[in-house]
Amino acid sequence: MKTNNNFKIGNLLASLGCIMIGLLILFPLLYGFFGSFKSAHEFASFPPTFFPKSFGNLDNFAAVFQQVPVGRFYLNSMIVALATATVRLTLATLSAYAFAFFNFRGKRILFVFLLGTMMLPADTLLITNYQTISHLGLLDTYLGMSIVSFVGASQMFMLRQRFLSSPVALREASQIDGCGDIRFLVSILVPTSWPLMVTLFLQSFVASWNTYLWPLLVTNTNEMRTIQVGVTMLTSIEATNYETILAGVTVALLPAVIFFIILRRSMTGAMSSSGSLVG
Repeated sequence: MKTNNNFKIGNLLASLGCIMIGLLILFPLLYGFFGSFKSAHEFASFPPTFFPKSFGNLDNFAAVFQQVPVGRFYLNSMIVALATATVRLTLATLSAYAFAFFNFRGKRILFVFLLGTMMLPADTLLITNYQTISHLGLLDTYLGMSIVSFVGASQMFMLRQRFLSSPVALREASQIDGCGDIRFLVSILVPTSWPLMVTLFLQSFVASWNTYLWPLLVTNTNEMRTIQVGVTMLTSIEATNYETILAGVTVALLPAVIFFIILRRSMTGAMSSSGSLVG
């Protein structure tokens, strides 16, 4: 009986700790969201307030759409993020299948080399990547903004580990029935690995959507800027309008949040369906 009580107390303390950590993570997002409805007078007031006086103050959002072409920035970010996430997941799936099921010379060395690229900070490749994109004539293009992120070693590694957990007899049986590698991958491995693939797609999409420095370097015109670069255009030399900037940040975050909610539901349904397929 005492053990059960200790177990319940331990679970309660762990839950409270998780809630506190979650609130710490959510605090900047909530403060930015609430701050987007505040007026300049509320930001200047002391002591500072967390909640706005009214959620009906939409002047900050109107100012965002008036100062920068939000629609164009949204379109650019969406094209780059979708292209990056789709190509990266496709290449990671094919390469993971090759490393999991094919035997070829230098397989281990190549695999270790690819894993080693995960330890390279992205900033160390900025100059060489920029020179390559410039020489290829891809500045101010969607391909130039996304091509450097088409290959992801971490996605390949995670999918390889997932494919290795698939029974070898399943692939052998499919080959006896005349099922080729592509059909086995598409018909069996992809459905059973769908929750992981959705997670990796979402991670790649959000990472590309939030990228700021690379799109800033390879674009020269406002027509090709992304939404993250557009948010910085809301500042001025005379003053920093915090309420307008937070409104711009809220507008920039909305698609990623919506995309997460939609794919989260897909992940939940895919987990049940993949469990039934394995069973």
